[in-house]
Amino acid sequence: MTPVLHIINGEHYAGAERVQDLLGQQLSNFGYRAGFACLKRGQFATMRKCLDATLYDVAMKNRFDLSPVWRLARIIRSEGYRLIHTHTARSAVVGGLVSLLTGVPLVHHVHSPTTCDTTHRFRNWINCLVERIVLRRAKALIAVSEAVGSYVREQGFGVFVVPNGVPARHAVPARDPAKTDWTLGMVALFRPRKGLEILLEALTLLRSRGLPVRLRAVGSFETPEYESHIKRLASQLNLGSAIDWAGFARDIDGELAQIDLFVLPSLFGEGLPMVVLEAMSAGLPVVASTVPGVPEAVRDGVEGLLVEPANPADLAAAIQRFISREVSWNELGSKARLRHAECFSDVRMAGEVARVYDRVLSGK
Repeated sequence: MTPVLHIINGEHYAGAERVQDLLGQQLSNFGYRAGFACLKRGQFATMRKCLDATLYDVAMKNRFDLSPVWRLARIIRSEGYRLIHTHTARSAVVGGLVSLLTGVPLVHHVHSPTTCDTTHRFRNWINCLVERIVLRRAKALIAVSEAVGSYVREQGFGVFVVPNGVPARHAVPARDPAKTDWTLGMVALFRPRKGLEILLEALTLLRSRGLPVRLRAVGSFETPEYESHIKRLASQLNLGSAIDWAGFARDIDGELAQIDLFVLPSLFGEGLPMVVLEAMSAGLPVVASTVPGVPEAVRDGVEGLLVEPANPADLAAAIQRFISREVSWNELGSKARLRHAECFSDVRMAGEVARVYDRVLSGK
């Protein structure tokens, strides 16, 4: 097995961390053994499923602390790692310096456009500048979707597009035609760019029309301040009894089984959302905004319905099309499950990443 060291942030266990974890589980099927080095302490260490992979705690004291560079260089030399794989602007800085010290080639994974990754423009600008400088050292860049690949090419770099993938999930039961109430589901690390406010406004519109619809929100909040803001808004909209705040969940199958329709009203900043792929793998139709990356998985009217970002009325109208049976829940759900199996499995993702590794190590 050829050892590859993934340098990651590790603070959260959201979409990018899920990709890293799945690669850790699947790369051994293609001749590679993954190790992980976390630059921040947090959820990845406790939530990961790739338990066979070695995990190194090299936490930075702050964003300017570069002491992990020398620790990682020692680890790479002593453990014989042949590749370095990074996943964020922060890890690219550290990984680029480690690559310079050790001569071990660097592969970088671009999970979303750095220019619009957060609502903080200055932070986005700094991260983008740092990323462009460091990525000149990378022997290969991997983008999670064609949309992200186009973003990378616009920065002047070549890139391999390897779509995200997830394992097959248990299929949710077919919807009972006699059932009249609807539970919308959103799974995310809740932060401003996910558009939760838009969903709350759409939910208010639907309930004002007398439709029996509620929301199950699964995931943690990025900050306590944002959580307070959202729950205050829900109270102002009189939605307190219509929302189940499920928090972070390990049992994804169990959560998807409680949802009738998966909704992701993102405003911007997506690459190829893992949660959308998981819903599709379970046979759940999806209603999502047309931010770059999402339409590559969900085709409008085929696996789900696509709506304009930041438009509560458009979102409510799409959801109502399912409630009124204008579109078939069973038909779209079946097609979503088939599309996942054909295009977005975790095994396919790991195999394509392994082929990128092969090319780097062969000097192509």
